[in-house]
Amino acid sequence: MSTLSRQSFAGHTKKIARRVKGRKRPRRRKHAVMRIGYARVSTEDQKLDLQTQVLNKSECDIIFTDHGYSGGSFERPGLEQALSRLERGDTLVVWRLDRLGRSLVKLVQVMDEFRQRGVHFHSLTENIDTSSSGGKLMFHMIAALSEFERTLISERTRAGMAAARNNGQRLGRPPSLTDDELAAIVKAINERGESLRDAAIRNNVSLRSLRRMIARARDFGTASLQANCGPDLCPM
Repeated sequence: MSTLSRQSFAGHTKKIARRVKGRKRPRRRKHAVMRIGYARVSTEDQKLDLQTQVLNKSECDIIFTDHGYSGGSFERPGLEQALSRLERGDTLVVWRLDRLGRSLVKLVQVMDEFRQRGVHFHSLTENIDTSSSGGKLMFHMIAALSEFERTLISERTRAGMAAARNNGQRLGRPPSLTDDELAAIVKAINERGESLRDAAIRNNVSLRSLRRMIARARDFGTASLQANCGPDLCPM
């Protein structure tokens, strides 16, 4: 390349550099604020229709759901997708506070994470909107009252179960074998030498369940059952 050509090339390069330097950089496109809905039901038999209809009416841009997930755990695929989609300025919308979760401690932790990320939360039923200071106060009050109510229900349930046991009522599902059926099994084992395994197969119960029922009869069964269910019958 001749000296003149090199000078022309250098001058052309300087002109391009000056034009690029004077040009304004394109502005970063702002994030479009979104309302992200979340719905949850605890069992497979329940339906999400009511929640999704309300969320759609509240103008949610997208709705994530969890079908058959308990509110006690926050490890839910739909909730994780909703939380990962949230950006600064967005709002997570739920039909009712307990749809997000039932643990007061975890709810407060989630709200604190939202605050740090600049994300808002809106519960439609309780009219909680954390974009305002009043909404933040309302959230903590309702969450505490909900936790208190669940504690009272749990205490009443335990008290009712204890009273039922004291009155001789059996709780839970019915036993696989009646006392008469269990007495016949014990008689077959003691008198005919039938094995526990064969007795379990004949009565369509597991060997473990049969051992457990015999051990229970030994302690809490009728007098005749207790007499026949000696320690040699079913060593534990």
